Amino acid sequence: VLPNTLAPLIVQSTYVCASAMLIEAGLSFLGAGVPPEVPSWGNIIAQGRNFFQIAPWTILIPGAFLAITVLAVNLLGDGLRDRLDPRLARRL
Repeated sequence: VLPNTLAPLIVQSTYVCASAMLIEAGLSFLGAGVPPEVPSWGNIIAQGRNFFQIAPWTILIPGAFLAITVLAVNLLGDGLRDRLDPRLARRL
C-alpha cells in the first residue's frame, strides 16, 4: 500500500509548494506576509512598485522569475507523476 501512495504524495507536495509560493508572494506584496526586510518575491515586487513609472523592470523581472519558478515546480510535479505513477508505467 505504501509504495502506491508515496508517488501521489510526492507529486501533490510539488503542487502545494507552487501554491505556497504564490500565496506567500501575494501576501508579502500586500504587506501581510513576511516582514519587509526579508527578501521574498512579493517584497521585491512591492518595493519595485514605487519605481514602476521610471523603471518598470523592477516589477516585471521579479514577476517573470516568480512565474518561471512556479512553472518549473509544476513541471517537476508533472514529470514526477509521469515517472512514479504505477498505472502510467504499465501503459508505457
